[in-house]
Amino acid sequence: MALPTDIRPPFNSTTALQKVRAAEDAWNSRDPRRVSLAYSIDSQWRNRSEFLQGRDQIQHFLSNKWDNELDYRLVKSLWSFTDHHIAVRFQYEYHNPQGEWFRAYGNELWEFDETGLMRRREASINDVAIDENERKFFWDAPGPRPIDDAGIPDVR
Repeated sequence: MALPTDIRPPFNSTTALQKVRAAEDAWNSRDPRRVSLAYSIDSQWRNRSEFLQGRDQIQHFLSNKWDNELDYRLVKSLWSFTDHHIAVRFQYEYHNPQGEWFRAYGNELWEFDETGLMRRREASINDVAIDENERKFFWDAPGPRPIDDAGIPDVR
């Protein structure tokens, strides 16, 4: 399994898909340190209405995220790419500490440095409350989505 930093720009259709899957696998580990290592030391983020800079802030953000977004499972899908940029759409499911389930829908814009580290991430995300019986993502977690899983289902 490739690490996100093993795949460097300029991207082509194969390497862009590999970069997206490597990022998805890292996030599904729910390991803030592991995820943060895919970002440059001074990486800039916009996540919803929060603005972060650097790995320390990213690790702190992700620790808080996964303390509150329980049973988190994420699927990413390549939308488009250029030499140093990738755009993805994603869905993830989680429940809060009160047991209420949600599906988040979003888009991310990624910019990479020449070493393959992400130097900029902009994420727009919307959460939709769902009943537990409406869940779509069931693989063993934390851990990667199975290779034979279909990925992002229809928008709803």
